[in-house]
Order: sequence, then structure tokens, then C-alpha cells
Amino acid sequence: MIRFFMVFALSLLPLNAWAVDVERVVGASGVEAWLVQDHSNPIISMRFSFKGGAEMEPADKSGLANLASATMDEGAGPYDSQAFQGIVADQSITLRFSASLDTFSGQVQSLTEDFDQAMELTRLALTEPRFDDEPVARIKRQIVSGIRSDSEDPGKMAFDALFADFYPDHGYGRDADGTVETVEAITRDDLRAFVQDRLARANLIVGVVGDISPERLKQALDRTFGILPAEPKIKAATADVAPIASGRVDVIERDIPQSTIVFGHGGIKRDHPDYYAALVMNHILGGGSFTSRLYEEVREKRGLAYSVGSDIYPLDYSALLLGNAATENSRAAETLDVIRAEWARMAAGDVNADEVRDAKTYITGAFPLRFTSTSAIAQILVAMQLNDLGIDYLDIRNAYIGGVTLDDVKRVAAKYLKPDSLTVVVVGHPEGIVPSP
Repeated sequence: MIRFFMVFALSLLPLNAWAVDVERVVGASGVEAWLVQDHSNPIISMRFSFKGGAEMEPADKSGLANLASATMDEGAGPYDSQAFQGIVADQSITLRFSASLDTFSGQVQSLTEDFDQAMELTRLALTEPRFDDEPVARIKRQIVSGIRSDSEDPGKMAFDALFADFYPDHGYGRDADGTVETVEAITRDDLRAFVQDRLARANLIVGVVGDISPERLKQALDRTFGILPAEPKIKAATADVAPIASGRVDVIERDIPQSTIVFGHGGIKRDHPDYYAALVMNHILGGGSFTSRLYEEVREKRGLAYSVGSDIYPLDYSALLLGNAATENSRAAETLDVIRAEWARMAAGDVNADEVRDAKTYITGAFPLRFTSTSAIAQILVAMQLNDLGIDYLDIRNAYIGGVTLDDVKRVAAKYLKPDSLTVVVVGHPEGIVPSP
């Protein structure tokens, strides 16, 4: 326990965002990592991602990446689940995997003296996972229980339905967790094929922060990832997919006191030149906590909802502008009317220089708050590579925000905000909202 709390406490000591020096480290195997050295504390954090996530799964294998992520550390190589997890616990190593629509990711963290052991366990999990019957069955039960629980959660139901509307014939329209039927049907051979076919050096991104030299990191990269295949057998698609945002309204009737409202339409991808202007625009519209127009008009002036907001949601092959609110059933129609009105007002260019200035000040000032731990910074290094932002992004990011003008915000608002295309899903018993035929 002492070791555990030591690792936890050290990992939370932040770095100075403006003193971060990012280095490119490449092993003999060709595996590359972006490194931030920090020798002030004896801890090392690594994050890594393989491009291509749950959206690649066929419909009848939905949930495969998620199940693999939950079982790869349940025994690998010579260690069964109990032995593997025992080493992790004894050394206070963090080793876990996760799956999103676009990536399959891992997180490793340990004290400096235990890093070689942590990386050996990572190598085994990536290349020799056992997928023994007992842990796979146990994890399946947990996932299925979560799916059944989520099926009664209004917010989850609403967003699942909205994504299904946007992407009816694409993996983005399916829940990464899968369904009860698809998860229960996944076999041990499916899990093995996932690891063998999808995890390779060519689609690997690595970020490392902590008490490690470039030379030691090169050795760790080669030992851990060098054995992976050079190329994945199954690669992610490269064609973009446009969301179907028809402006329809769907109502999922549930006998609950509140209506959960989610809404959105097509958005802007992360690598688009307009992204930073859109970030400022969205902060004004609904992204700014306690300061946005949606918050002011929906909650503060009218008391319609406790929380309301919007967000830019870029994907690798698509992009969305999303929002959500929750309100009493009797006030659902009024809430949706106000949201639509604010969407249209911003699209019409009704925005001023003070709002743009305040949004830019908040966005630039809040950026260093993301540097909350070594693991968080390692994740930022991975995101920088996934989004092709450049190794100097931390130095120049706020200059991009600072360069956004009032005219830029008006231009992107007119271009990307489409009130007539705002697609809505409501879960509850909303009064006055008529679903589309």
C-alpha cells in the first residue's frame, strides 16, 4: 500500500506546461515515441495507441475491441490471471487497455526501478495474451451487466440513438461496448485474431513522460513493441463518412420525470484550418462552463435545465457538433426552442468582440490545467501525434487561439452551424415535442 500511494502521489505532480521539452525517440525497430524527461520524481508514465478502433468491427462482432481491452491483462505468457495481476499489484504497476471508436490504447505507469518489469508485462499482454476461459467469461459477464444497465440510462440511450441516426450503415453508429448478443458470441479465437490482425508497429503511437533517458527508452521500445508485426493485417478505412443530419426529431418514450435532450449535426475535423476558430465559436455558444449562451439562456434566465452545453466532436473519418440538456418533461419543448434559437442566432453572426476576447482568454488560460499528471501529459503527446499537430504544438498552440478574430468566428458560425439540420433525440415523456414521422 505504501508503494501504491507513492506511485499515485508522484504521478499527480504536474509539470510546467511552458517548460515541456518534447523529444523524438526512435528505437532500432523503428518504433517512435515522443518523450518529456522529468527526473525530479522516480516515476515513468507511458501512453500508447494503435490507430483503428471499434468502428472497424463488423456488426456481428461489435464489442470485440472493448472485450479484448478488458481481457488482455487477465493473464499473458507464463502467467495466468491471478499471477499476472499479482505482479501488477505487488509492484504497484498501472497497466490497462481501452478501446474507442478510432483507437485501441494502453496505459503503463510505474516507479523507475520497476519500469522494466512493467514493460515486460506490457509486451506479454500485447503479444502473448492467454484469453483463458475463466477470466474471459468473468469479464463478459461484467460487460453484459454494464450494457444492460446502460440500456436504462437516459443519457446513454439518447446518444446511442443519435449516433445511430447519424451513421446507420457505419461503425460510428454502433456502441463500442457492443450488444448483449454480440459480446456473448465473441470467441477466444476472435480475441486472438484481433490481437494478431490489428496491433502492429505501423499504426502505433507512443508518448512517455518521466524519469527515463532516451537511451533507456529506445531499449524499452524495442523490447516491448519491436516484436509486433510491421503492418496490421486489417487496416482502418481511409474514406470519410458524412453524418446524416436531417433535422429529424426522435422521441424515446420513458416514464421518467425528466427529459434528456441530445442534439447535433456535422462538425469540423481536428486537422481543418478552421478548427481553432470553431473552438472559440463553440465556447461562446455552449462550450464555456457557466458562461456560454446556452447556459445563460436556458439555465440562468429561464431555469429550464441544471446543465446544458455543446461540444466539438471530431472523429478520424467524420466530425460532429453535439449538445445536450436535461429538463422537466413539461418544459422540454421550450428548452429545445431556446436551444434552436441560440444556434440560429450564432449562425446569423450575432456575436461581438468582447465575447471572442473572453473566450480566447479562457481557452488559452485553461490549457495548462490539462497538465495535471505525468500520465495526462503522456496522453497529450499521443494526441499530438494522432492529430498530426507537430512536435512543437505545445509551444504554438495558444498562438493559434490568439490569432482567431471576430470575423473568423462569424465566418465559421455561418459555415458550420446549421439550425435546420439540428437532429434531436429526446428520452423521457416530453410535452409538446412531436417526433418526426
